[in-house]
Amino acid sequence: MTEQAKTPINPYLALILSVLSVSTSSIFVRFSDASSMIISTYRMLFTVILMAPVVLLKHRKQLIEIHRKDVLYAVISGLFLALHFATWITSLKLTTVAASTVLVQMSPIFVVAGSYVLFKEKVSRASMIGVVIAIAGSILVGLLDFRIGGKAFIGDFLALSGALFLAGYLLIGRELRKRIDLLPYTFIVYISCTLFLVVGSMIMDIPLYPYSLKNYAIFFALAFFCTILGHTVFNWALKYLPAYAVSTCSLFEPVGATILALLILGEIPGFMQILGQILILIGLYIFIVKGTYA
Repeated sequence: MTEQAKTPINPYLALILSVLSVSTSSIFVRFSDASSMIISTYRMLFTVILMAPVVLLKHRKQLIEIHRKDVLYAVISGLFLALHFATWITSLKLTTVAASTVLVQMSPIFVVAGSYVLFKEKVSRASMIGVVIAIAGSILVGLLDFRIGGKAFIGDFLALSGALFLAGYLLIGRELRKRIDLLPYTFIVYISCTLFLVVGSMIMDIPLYPYSLKNYAIFFALAFFCTILGHTVFNWALKYLPAYAVSTCSLFEPVGATILALLILGEIPGFMQILGQILILIGLYIFIVKGTYA
C-alpha cells in the first residue's frame, strides 16, 4: 500500500478523541423520548446548521467546483449514513446499549471485504489478527445481551444492519476524501442525509415538530459532540488511513458506551462483557502498533 498522506495531527489520536465523543451518543438517545427517526433527523439538521456558516463562507468555491459525479457519490454516502442512523438509533430503543453498540461496530467485516473487492487493498497478517481479535471482543461484550426473539432480536438485527450501512458510508468517503476537502464533502453528505431522514419521517407519518426543550437540547448535543466531533473526524481520518483502520478504531465505542451506561443508566456489564472489552483493546493495539499494511 502507498505511504500515508502526511498530516500535522496524528490521525490515530484524532480517532481516539472522536470515539470518546461518539461514545456518548447512546446515552443521549436513551434520554430522549422522541422517535428514532426524529432523533436522527434533528441530529443531522442541527449538524448542517452548525456547519453552514463556515462552509458557505470559506468553502463556497470548492462546493461549486465539485464534479457532479462526486456530488452524486456524496449523496449516496448520505443515504448510507441516514440508513445507519435510522437503524442503529432504533436498535437502542429495543436492546441494551452494550449489544447495540457492539453489533453496529461489526462494520470492519464489511469494510475489509469491500476494500478488497472495490479498492484491491490488502492487509498484513498482523493487522488481520488485530481485526479478528477486536471483532471477537466486540461479540463477547454483547454476548450476554444477545437474545433471540422479541424486541431484543429485532434490535440486534437493526444494529447489525447499521454496521453494514456504516461500512458503505466509510468506503465511499475513503475515495471521495482523496479529491474533496473535509468540510465541503461532509456538508454535502450531511445535507443529503438530513433530506433522506426528513422524507423517511414523512413517509412514516411521524410529526416533524413540536418537541420539548429537553429533546431539542439532546438533538443539539448529538449534533455537536457525536457528529461534528465524532463522525466528521472519522471522515477527516479517511484521507490518511484505510477505511478498515478507521472502522476498527471505532470498535472502542462499545467500551466507552458500556462504561457510561454503567455510570448513568445503571447497566452493569457481566464478566464476559469486561473480557470482551479487554480483547478489543488488545486487538486495537495489535492493529495500530504492530500491524503493517501489505
